[in-house]
Amino acid sequence: MNGGAAEHELEHDAGGAHDQRHDDHEEVLEQHAEGQQHHAKRRQRVESRERRGEESAGGPAQDEQPEHDAAHYGYCASHSRFFWGFRMHGIFAPDGTTRAVTVASPKRDERDVALELLARTRRRGGETLIGDKGYAGAQFAERVSELDATIIRPRRKDEPGRGPHLAAIRQRIESIFWTCKDILTLERHGARTLPGPRERILQRLLCLAAAISLNHQLGRPSRALVNYTA
Repeated sequence: MNGGAAEHELEHDAGGAHDQRHDDHEEVLEQHAEGQQHHAKRRQRVESRERRGEESAGGPAQDEQPEHDAAHYGYCASHSRFFWGFRMHGIFAPDGTTRAVTVASPKRDERDVALELLARTRRRGGETLIGDKGYAGAQFAERVSELDATIIRPRRKDEPGRGPHLAAIRQRIESIFWTCKDILTLERHGARTLPGPRERILQRLLCLAAAISLNHQLGRPSRALVNYTA
């Protein structure tokens, strides 16, 4: 009788331990499910905020590609390497102020994007645009002329003549690029959703425009940004 009672107690204890492990396992699963729901809700809130910011900025331009055809592989000639993502196109004033900007797939012809930017830029007419060798072509120059502007670029190797001397302005152009990449960290924007890069790029460029405007009022160099950065 004692042996049978002891055996019954052992079986009861083993059953209780099994039930406890089962309850612990279910509790872990419930905590994991709650954690996933929390992360999903947080991600939805972030996407909702970025979507509202995009709508307040006027929404996506009609000339941009759909979301499923946005990022692609592209080639960066200045770094001699391929990349996956977007390419930012912009028109900047000599002081570094952004006149027009957009983010597009690297597969798009940069001349087509430039014409779209030029067409929607607020200007007086008769402006001179300085671009790199990628903006070559008689047809492109003609369409720029139809928009009351002139394109100047370096001569390509397969073109006759010497071409314009752009060394004096080239340093200023590279300095503007470096401001966007380094100080504004546009290449390290940290966005996690498709509308995110647009919103974060616009925020940084807006801060740059405000700093340049203040520098003009204070008599400082236009892109003297030391006092505005930590």
